[in-house]
Amino acid sequence: MSLNAKFEVLSFDESEAALRAPEEAGRPRALVIFVGTDLALGDRAKALLKDAKAQIDRAAAVAKFKGKSGSALEILAPAGVPASRLLLIGVGPGNADDGEKPAKFEDYLSLGGQAAAKLGAGSSSVVLFDLPEAPAEPAAAAAQFALGAWLRAYKFDQYKTRKKDEDKDGPVELQLGVADAASAKALVAEASHTAEAVVLARTLVNEPANVLSPAEFARRASELMKLGVEVEILDEKSMAELGMRALLGVGQGSENESRLVVLRWNGGAADAAPIAFVGKGVVFDTGGISIKPAAGMEDMKGDMGGAAAVTGALYAIAARKAKANVVGVLGLVENMPDGKAQRPGDIVKSMSGQTIEVINTDAEGRLVLADALTYVIEKHKPAAIVDLATLTGAILVALGQEYAGLFSNNDELADHLTKAGTATGEKLWRFPMGPAYDKLIDSKFADMKNTGGRHAGSITAAHFLQRFVGKTPWAHLDVAGTAMGSPASDVNQSWGSGYGVRLLDRLVKDFYEG
Repeated sequence: MSLNAKFEVLSFDESEAALRAPEEAGRPRALVIFVGTDLALGDRAKALLKDAKAQIDRAAAVAKFKGKSGSALEILAPAGVPASRLLLIGVGPGNADDGEKPAKFEDYLSLGGQAAAKLGAGSSSVVLFDLPEAPAEPAAAAAQFALGAWLRAYKFDQYKTRKKDEDKDGPVELQLGVADAASAKALVAEASHTAEAVVLARTLVNEPANVLSPAEFARRASELMKLGVEVEILDEKSMAELGMRALLGVGQGSENESRLVVLRWNGGAADAAPIAFVGKGVVFDTGGISIKPAAGMEDMKGDMGGAAAVTGALYAIAARKAKANVVGVLGLVENMPDGKAQRPGDIVKSMSGQTIEVINTDAEGRLVLADALTYVIEKHKPAAIVDLATLTGAILVALGQEYAGLFSNNDELADHLTKAGTATGEKLWRFPMGPAYDKLIDSKFADMKNTGGRHAGSITAAHFLQRFVGKTPWAHLDVAGTAMGSPASDVNQSWGSGYGVRLLDRLVKDFYEG
């Protein structure tokens, strides 16, 4: 995947030498400096800017810039500063009574995004990663800064035939000066793979459904073979032979045939059970016969955000050659109304042998996941399963777009996911589960029905899925509020956010690598 920002990691001495080199014609250079409370500077920055400090102080006073975390000041470079532009990025605490705290490790991701936004496309910059209060792990913080810049620079504009001038200027180019260049280079290289993985997931979510059919999604996922991922694609005949009537029922009204894609990364011990990730991949969801309202239906091209996240996570895991065994399963379908589409009241038999009464054809994602979960348990016998799905509108009512919903039958797995979410900023909130909720999906005519009614919709959907995992440690992430249309942030200006890629990669890194 191509990234819209280019990084070169240099030592402090090399970065200052780069500043003294002549500027390219038509590409004025910017110098990026980090500033603490009351314009405090790191030692290298202080020495570099000593002759310009008075002018910087005056500019900051006029702009009321005090170095507060999250703030920035851009000025023409004062005399004696070897650049055309000077960008000061605040990393210090604010006033004692405003609740602001000094920059934390995870804040460097946001700082990278802020820098990329201020610098703009086609810019050439030197970033002196010299902070007034050095982070505990400077090289890791620098890598987070680079990751933030890469994520912010992403654009999905390949279908625009008329572009703004600034969109024609090429990538942001940054030379990152650090104290330990060797350590930072390795970590920034790893961060580039993470950025590529998120960009892959974002692009899948952003693609229109007339381009990204189940077969096309499967083709793109198969490109992970270049990284050493084993890929298997099951067509409708293969799935029918396995008895996957729940998944196939969702797609039977579409001219685009369904697919099940299995991605396997074997980086751990040969006899170690894998961790499995399962993604809902409804490439477009009309609701089927239970058709959705027209307003906003175009957003349903993103109903495959869970499958996109699993694809991106397998990319990240394989690109860094993780010492773990990981399986990703993508259930890819299109839910369309047609003379062949399933109807409310139909009863289908899942791969597990359990029968399902289809009360509402718009509760289709859980039918897809039911067979995908059964498949991965029977074929790969995972140590744990995490599924991701844009499953319910109810999760938006409960959490808005700040957290994804977490449901689990295993406290340890839930705790690991919560910690990985906190570390990456892809936050999770755990919901209760229990027999009273499970009873709501009992059916008069089949083993279960695919909706539990108006109340506790996200919880009853999770209970539906739980009936297909048995005793395997399992967690369900409802990402309907976070995978698409999520609020813009310092590191994401895209409709498709790529939520879940960094979360799953961090989960593997922290808890499943040997």
